[in-house]
Amino acid sequence: MTSEIERIKILEGKISQIVEHFGRLSSENARLKEDLKQVKGEKKEQEEKLKTFSLMAEELNQLREEKETVKEKLEALIAQIEKLGI
Repeated sequence: MTSEIERIKILEGKISQIVEHFGRLSSENARLKEDLKQVKGEKKEQEEKLKTFSLMAEELNQLREEKETVKEKLEALIAQIEKLGI
């Protein structure tokens, strides 16, 4: 009879350990979900910044091209003026 009671106590102890472990896992899962939510928010912010930077880089390239075109035209005009001897 004593062995039955001891086995029940051992079973109780194991069940208690399982419940504690489950509680820790549940807490960790909740924390990880919150971390994931935060990381997703940060990812979205970074993607928006990347999009903005990409647009700015594209605009910068266009401005450089325009600058080069203006420079070439000015050089051509200066060359024409120099031909006139002015």
